[in-house]
Amino acid sequence: MLKSIHFPDCEFEAGCDEAGRGCLAGSVYAAAVIFPKDYENELLNDSKQLTDKKRKQLREIIQRDALAWAVGIVTAEEIDQINILNASILAMHRALDQLTIRPERIIVDGNKFKKYKDVPHETIVKGDGKYLSIAAASILAKTYRDDYMDEMAEKYPYYDWQKNKGYPTKKHRQGIVEHGLTPIHRMSFNQLGTPEPQLPFE
Repeated sequence: MLKSIHFPDCEFEAGCDEAGRGCLAGSVYAAAVIFPKDYENELLNDSKQLTDKKRKQLREIIQRDALAWAVGIVTAEEIDQINILNASILAMHRALDQLTIRPERIIVDGNKFKKYKDVPHETIVKGDGKYLSIAAASILAKTYRDDYMDEMAEKYPYYDWQKNKGYPTKKHRQGIVEHGLTPIHRMSFNQLGTPEPQLPFE
């Protein structure tokens, strides 16, 4: 079972995670979640380990049970300006900005983060499989981003986004070859195959 809290002396600990970092198209989404200190939920897990149906069910539970939650978004145009790593962190900061409770501590999935105001933070590799708040953030970010990509799939129907959600699948890249790029494609990404360049973390 995932742990409820990382900092034992903390009343309001926010977990953060993002979704869509490796996509060729669309905004990157992030979420921040604060649960009660003694919160328990045996169903919560890393969003990648759950079915779409289960994620959507859990989203309702998370939004009901959380003391505070929020979703932050950074557009493809902004990603092209500041790079995807910085954009992912900015999306987390935007989620934190919207919380109705100011967190005393922040825990973040992964190994990169920028200080948020004067709030202490800790990065935790595979944190979405260790802490309830990070797992919940991963579910919110993933489900809200999937909803957005489903809408974009109706607007731009040639890229199979209703299935791949903007990730670089064969059908997505075939759509790019046949129909070109859309306004929500990330122009700084190599759209047709070779690995993306490692951009500076600033």
